[in-house]
Amino acid sequence: MTFKLVLENLKHRPMRSLLSILLIGVPVTLILSLVGLSHGMLEDSQRRARGVGADLIVRAPSASVINLGGPSLDERLVGFLEKQPHVAMAVGVTTHVVDLPVFVTGLNLQHFDRMSGGFTYLAGGPLRGPDDILVDRSYADQKHLAVGDSATLMNHKWRVAGIIEPGKLARLVVPLETLQNLDSSHGKVTQIYVKLDNPANTNLVLEELKKVLPDYPINTMEEYIAAFNVSNIHGLREFIIVIMAIGVVIGFAVVCLSMYMAVLQRTREIGILKSLGASKAFILEIILAEALLLGVGGTILGILMSFGAYWLIGHLVPASIPMIIVPIWWPIAGAVTLAGAFIGALYPGLSAARHDPIEALAYE
Repeated sequence: MTFKLVLENLKHRPMRSLLSILLIGVPVTLILSLVGLSHGMLEDSQRRARGVGADLIVRAPSASVINLGGPSLDERLVGFLEKQPHVAMAVGVTTHVVDLPVFVTGLNLQHFDRMSGGFTYLAGGPLRGPDDILVDRSYADQKHLAVGDSATLMNHKWRVAGIIEPGKLARLVVPLETLQNLDSSHGKVTQIYVKLDNPANTNLVLEELKKVLPDYPINTMEEYIAAFNVSNIHGLREFIIVIMAIGVVIGFAVVCLSMYMAVLQRTREIGILKSLGASKAFILEIILAEALLLGVGGTILGILMSFGAYWLIGHLVPASIPMIIVPIWWPIAGAVTLAGAFIGALYPGLSAARHDPIEALAYE
């Protein structure tokens, strides 16, 4: 009985119902898109770090997970690490931000190929000249680049030598010496990847290296990859909470206004129900049920619109903003929305429940 009455009320005013659902769906889309962007960028960083094929990573003392710092490690440290027991090889790379979060990475391609197994070329081939650059497929699609095209980065003109499969180390790869020259960092690298003769020796080598290089942060690749987490990014969790709070406020405001107008428009209807014996609890139940139904509709629409945002971002800026769909957040976003809808419907519902039936029947 209650559900049928609520459904008829929504159908009786379709434009108001659809606009309410749309406005409730917007903060749901906002929450899910933000979560998808943060998780997408972190998972993309994890995937590219795994593709290196190293067992350990050595970084500069001032570096963090997000801020790698400038090229401040002495390149001779690479040779020193290769002389340590159980170390098969070490590769130093340098990075430069070109369009956050996109970095250009300088490396010795032959050494990196030995460590990682090499890039997968979708078009073109490896670096051959000092001004050659490799770009991954996402960046090539975003910038509409093809093999042989010119690309200007860091006020330097590069020739696209090859387009590579995403998911290994970097989106943009150039010769190490060229990037060092452009950064005026001769003999310096940003970080060093270390590959061992046997991964079983990882903890042993890690402890020994920490003794001989106590001032440098040295981590296993598993530790380094695990650090790419929402909880470890300063301010990101708080930012998501703020966005969720905004979602509650928007849901509250939309539902409160919608339900308040609905109560005013249905004053005579409420009077008839009360004259037929409907209790205050029944009237309140109808208003809250209608609000929650709008919240459910808004949540479903918000989830669908988040897929639209995912498609749009994936076609416009796949390299700069890698977004993923995070289904585990659907019920969370839904709960936030329903909480806002429930709170927003309380005042109109209580107001309707307090209507005097005689005054309501006389209302024009």
